Amino acid sequence: MNLAQNRTQRIKAELAAWTKGIRKQGIYNGVVLVADRDEVWLLEAIGLATGLDGGVKRPLTVDSMFELASVSKPITALGIVLLKQRGELDWEDPVAKWMPELPYPGISIRHLLCHTSGLPDYMELFAEVWDRSQYACNEDVLRMLIEHRPEPLFAPGDQWQYSNTGYILLALLIERISGQLYGDFLDECVFRPQGMMRTRVYNRRIQPEAMPDDYALGYVHRLDHNGYVLPDEVDDLDYVRYLDGLQGDGMVNSTAGDLLRLDRALYDDAFVPAHVRETMFAPVLLNGGEAFHYGFGWLIEQDERLGKVVYHSGGWPGYATMFKRYVDKGLTLILLQNGTRDYSYNQQMIEGIEHILCGGEYRLPEPLVERVIVSLTSQQCQPHEGSYRFAHTQEEGRTMDVEVIMEPGRLRMTLGNGMTMNLLPLSPTRFYEQQTATELEFAAESAGQSMKLIWHNGEETSVAERVV
Repeated sequence: MNLAQNRTQRIKAELAAWTKGIRKQGIYNGVVLVADRDEVWLLEAIGLATGLDGGVKRPLTVDSMFELASVSKPITALGIVLLKQRGELDWEDPVAKWMPELPYPGISIRHLLCHTSGLPDYMELFAEVWDRSQYACNEDVLRMLIEHRPEPLFAPGDQWQYSNTGYILLALLIERISGQLYGDFLDECVFRPQGMMRTRVYNRRIQPEAMPDDYALGYVHRLDHNGYVLPDEVDDLDYVRYLDGLQGDGMVNSTAGDLLRLDRALYDDAFVPAHVRETMFAPVLLNGGEAFHYGFGWLIEQDERLGKVVYHSGGWPGYATMFKRYVDKGLTLILLQNGTRDYSYNQQMIEGIEHILCGGEYRLPEPLVERVIVSLTSQQCQPHEGSYRFAHTQEEGRTMDVEVIMEPGRLRMTLGNGMTMNLLPLSPTRFYEQQTATELEFAAESAGQSMKLIWHNGEETSVAERVV
């Protein structure tokens, strides 16, 4: 056995031991895949496709289909790339060429692809004005932008800010330019040509269909529901229903195996020529000349051990996904999870796998801390009620205001984008927020009021000062 074979066997053994440990911890619910080019080193299904909430239990399989959430964005971007290869658009074409009614001038296709358009967030707009008894579709997003005209965040190309709105418009552009529905175009031009027979655009609430038994229903873990529950049953997550008709920024459903087929296709010059890949995976240049490490639907990083990496993560109530391509090494990591619980645990999983790929021994994530909700009186909650302002980094030049409101038996926090969060008390001054799996702490009481709000996200903290 030569050195390369020895290395491969050792890595496979470490990955197998790591997987055994993950199963034993009983926290991860999903499918994990690690591959070296066409050779799959690890492919494991862990946990249940349905029944996490105590219903009919069906196990996940390695072929289970998951909603990809924002891992859909590289696929939407690929659709635009294929239209460019057909000569039907150019990167610098104005969006107004096909969407003259869009009330935000100066935006190019490249701006949409790279999140530099400055478009306002549609989720914030819908939280404010949408009739939540109605399902929204992509055309509704465009119509709402036209009717309400929220202010742009910045001039096109001035800054980088992640934009779900931009990818909704990209899906609309695919339809207007190709003359096909977004899902039909991707099926014809991407999924079927690459053998991705278990990949599709699927809005399961607005168009319910019979799906395989191992279709992975997405569950959220909620302390106030005593465990896993479907997001449709959580009041704060009602947007999973009224936004279910949207496509482009999410709603591609796929399997680990199909994503590996896509990964391999992206190395194929016959599918995407090398010079096009170079453009796709190049950092975007802002108007001021600085670069931001995001290409056409892919985040870009340079790892000192693993070389160039292009990747995208996804998060939506019930699903957490990761598609990571180590393009200098030909390695691939795919995580598809349908029992979302703690973001930091997933990050530790990724770090553990990468450590093994770099020649280290396996490292398991730290077990989750079991949090216990306590009961507080209104008098104990009252000092925390008020408005707070988080100062962002100087480079971003923005602040974020939040409003903490006391309701019978609980505190609620509303963000500037309209998103609301229940704060579950762990102590009189420390609270747990379930959607982000983070903790918030009220501090520096003066004259019967808390003067600071500290948001703890793993080892990172953000501090807000009381403004009202």
